[in-house]
Amino acid sequence: MKSLRTLLFLAASATALVGAPDPAQPVPDRLDLPNALRFALENNFTIREARERVNQTQGQLTTARAGYLPKATVQAGYSRVSDQIALGRDTESWSGSAGVQQTLYAGGAVSANASAARSVRDAAVYQLEATINQVLVGVRTGYYNVLRAVDTIKVREQALSLLEEELKNARNRYEAGAGAQFDVLRAEVALANGRPPLITARNDLRIAIEELRQLLGYTNRGSTDLTKVPEFIGQLTFGDEQFDLVQCLDLAHRQRPELQALKYGAEASQAGVRAARAGYRPTLAATAGWQMVGNGVSPHSLTGQSSYDGWAVGLQSQWAVFDGRATAGRIRSAKSQAEQARLVLQEQELSIDVEVRRAFASWQQAVELVTASNKVVEQANEALRLSRARFDVGAATQLDVLQAQVALTDAGNNQVQSLFAYNVAIAQLRAAIGQRDPEVAVK
Repeated sequence: MKSLRTLLFLAASATALVGAPDPAQPVPDRLDLPNALRFALENNFTIREARERVNQTQGQLTTARAGYLPKATVQAGYSRVSDQIALGRDTESWSGSAGVQQTLYAGGAVSANASAARSVRDAAVYQLEATINQVLVGVRTGYYNVLRAVDTIKVREQALSLLEEELKNARNRYEAGAGAQFDVLRAEVALANGRPPLITARNDLRIAIEELRQLLGYTNRGSTDLTKVPEFIGQLTFGDEQFDLVQCLDLAHRQRPELQALKYGAEASQAGVRAARAGYRPTLAATAGWQMVGNGVSPHSLTGQSSYDGWAVGLQSQWAVFDGRATAGRIRSAKSQAEQARLVLQEQELSIDVEVRRAFASWQQAVELVTASNKVVEQANEALRLSRARFDVGAATQLDVLQAQVALTDAGNNQVQSLFAYNVAIAQLRAAIGQRDPEVAVK
């Protein structure tokens, strides 16, 4: 267990030293998901704060371990008093001392405090891991949201193109005397109604990019980059990933870093109980030192010496026989904290079970939605083709064609939404079972 803790801390330290954060880099011409994830790993503020908490707890551990080591002190002083105060003669004095004190026994407080600090440090390491997982899921979701906005724009632009083509055909038929002006007017209205969704989709893309920038920790405010937008590489895909609920629940309890962090937090609380009980026991310390004192030669000095020095060794012990039940109060408080830590751990285990089940259900739903939407897009394309063919031979109306175009647009939007939901569900389910993002997993 001790070696595991050491490896975990070293892994966290290595992660913290991936590279100096550089959130003000120029906006790239092209950006893909792996690079976005790696940039967030180095620059996201939440991750950087979690790394600093690991450093903080390591400092606390160093402080706690100081109780095992001797404490050495050096003191020196000098004073001079004028003859106006010292009865007609300047006087001076000086002193110096050096000492060492080593705690021999503290009732188990030193070891308990060191154990508690070590558990807190290990909990912070696991919490860093949990923070990284949460942030990277957010980055994936944000990147998928950008891709969704891009695909939605394409669907809306395609729909607008179809409406423009329909308006052109209606005008041509009207000018040739084969159509009515009402058909032209209806096509113009349909085209006008198709523009606001495209405007909204383009604004959704701008907002999605800003939300992704926040997740990445990108802070460049240079005037040349304010309006630059990179080309986002990638697309929303549908894979063949398979998951088993029972296996997912088992993996979550074994892999989720939040649970490991809480377990070490519970260990720290138990160590706090041991530290509190040390108040009932005596303390013992060994001391050793050397001291020198001196002053100006006094005319009344019996020895004629101006300074003295010597060494001393000894033992110091203290035992609070009665402290007004302060120790009892600290023990009771520490036990309550340990019990709270145990309850929080159990509550988190239940919460993770629910989280895994919800993520699993979302994945199942997303698979079904993608399958259904893909089929609907094929059917909507065929329906539009048939409606145009029927309209050309007079077997259908212009309204039938417009309705078929609207149905195709709705099918395209549903397909984009279902693919987005599927990719997000995969990322959330992997995070729910404690899997690191494959693009930035620690080797």
